[in-house]
Amino acid sequence: MTSALDQLKQYTTVVADTGDFQQFVAFKPRDATTNPSLILKAVQKDDYKPLLEKTVKEHAKKPLPQIIDNLLVAFGTEILKIIPGRVSTEVDARLSFDTKGSIDKAHDIIKLYENAGIGRDRVLIKLASTWEGIRAAEVLQKEGIHCNMTLLFSLAQAVACAEAGAQLISPFVGRIYDWYKKSAGAEWDEAKNGGANDPGVQSVRRIYAYYKKFGYKTEVMGASFRTVNQITQLAGCDLLTISPDLLQKLADSNDTVERKLSPESAKNENVEKIAVDEPTFRFLLNDDAMATEKLAEGIRTFAADAVKLEKLITALQ
Repeated sequence: MTSALDQLKQYTTVVADTGDFQQFVAFKPRDATTNPSLILKAVQKDDYKPLLEKTVKEHAKKPLPQIIDNLLVAFGTEILKIIPGRVSTEVDARLSFDTKGSIDKAHDIIKLYENAGIGRDRVLIKLASTWEGIRAAEVLQKEGIHCNMTLLFSLAQAVACAEAGAQLISPFVGRIYDWYKKSAGAEWDEAKNGGANDPGVQSVRRIYAYYKKFGYKTEVMGASFRTVNQITQLAGCDLLTISPDLLQKLADSNDTVERKLSPESAKNENVEKIAVDEPTFRFLLNDDAMATEKLAEGIRTFAADAVKLEKLITALQ
């Protein structure tokens, strides 16, 4: 029988969400995504210590931020030897509110990839979906540098990213689910709030419908999954980035996967267009407690892991 993973691939581009590139060879994803937390986790494994040590040794005389950039690109380069598509490499989360700093960092990362013989078409620069990050993406996209907008939790963020011409967005299904479940506490009803009613799933469906209804070319890539069910509920989404453990569960399953999203059905959705100038964007984001809290938490977490990675590298010097 056809596995659930192979069925999913009929409707959706499957992306591996990990820095542990040896782990996903068997799943044959088209693309791969990384972030500071995933890279930090990977470099602490024995399999990747040689790559870490080699990178630090070769660039030991450079400032620490440049060593980090070289390490991220080293991982990305190895990943691109395995997959046929694109790799996402993230700008330092501490630049999330610095448009110029984000643009400069993206230029640095792209230059390192190009020096390694890798074209811009195979790299996505990940930026936080803050107003400043979105403005950075707008500039970079016009330069032919494709952007993946991460830490995205609301329609307002998604609309602003599309208006800026971002290549791709990564709405965080699992983290949205986490917030609503924690907020409900003892009153949370998994049977009632799971499946198609999962708040993270519903968020991505709204965004997907909005993009298709109004003809935006920005790709929608569901991310941060907690369960196989969250993934299969979004079968048909442009892309889904999935952790190795959930990829394995999909590969081991023979359950039927049916298409849930399509451009044709989305165009029939009752969706109203919204304007997102800066004041409106900031108000709508502020008015959404979940999106505000998860965005801030995500930036703090990625920034903290970047600091841990810096300390790990400093200890090797």
